[in-house]
Amino acid sequence: MAPPRPARDPGTPASAAIRPPRTPERPVIAVKELWTEFATHVVHCGISLEIDAGEIVALVGGSGSGKTTLLRQMVGLERPSRGSVEVFGINLREAPPAVRAKIRKRWGVLFQEGALYSALPVYDNLALPLRELRAFDEDFIRDLVLLKLDMVDIERRHADRMPSELSGGMVKRVALARALVLEPELLFLDEPTAGLDPDRSESFVRLLASLRERLELTVVMVTHDLDTLVSLADRVAVLFMGELITLGTVPEVVRVDHPFIRSFFGGDRGRRALNALGAATVAGN
Repeated sequence: MAPPRPARDPGTPASAAIRPPRTPERPVIAVKELWTEFATHVVHCGISLEIDAGEIVALVGGSGSGKTTLLRQMVGLERPSRGSVEVFGINLREAPPAVRAKIRKRWGVLFQEGALYSALPVYDNLALPLRELRAFDEDFIRDLVLLKLDMVDIERRHADRMPSELSGGMVKRVALARALVLEPELLFLDEPTAGLDPDRSESFVRLLASLRERLELTVVMVTHDLDTLVSLADRVAVLFMGELITLGTVPEVVRVDHPFIRSFFGGDRGRRALNALGAATVAGN
């Protein structure tokens, strides 16, 4: 016998039954004096930052700067050597497994390659996280899966297709739909536009911006793409040699006189992106 559908107001979408109340009185993420060390290799040196509800923060830095490792620590896939990561006020290192499992339902993750289950069709990729909750019947799951596919502009006729049959842009959108299927408050994006041509990248950025507004999401993203960063990020955290150089808006960041910042924002592509934003000239140029 299928479990009953959760009660909800008839005027609200089916997905509203999943999302817990917001807690705006504290930062969504608080990183405190974080160190990451692998044997003699130091990845992070005492990083501290806070991310507030409703903002998009981009993590940028060169290869080996620790941005992807920091993202993985925020989602609990890796643990820092010292310091702490708090998400929704919960210390991920100290929290019991049951508490960590509960708060993981409050965030979604879009991995760089999509990370769809290759043996499952699109529909089941989205349905699986809902079925694992053992709280909803199949009619409810179907409603929510189709709602999320509509939300990312994937036609319902593609629900039976396998991931191998999808274009790169469609894989990104399906993976985004799966990241949103549990109605998260927080969304993690790892290189969201990597591998997309300029037109598909621009379209995907517009989709992310629209969803951020509609769903009131807090977003943390790792990106090296300047157009994505300038179009989406409210603030930018710049990592260099394991340290947080600066954290601020794009115009604030580009005024910081640092070799990496001059290199990252100072090329032709960086200047075009900044001109589109109307930002100040890169420091020292």
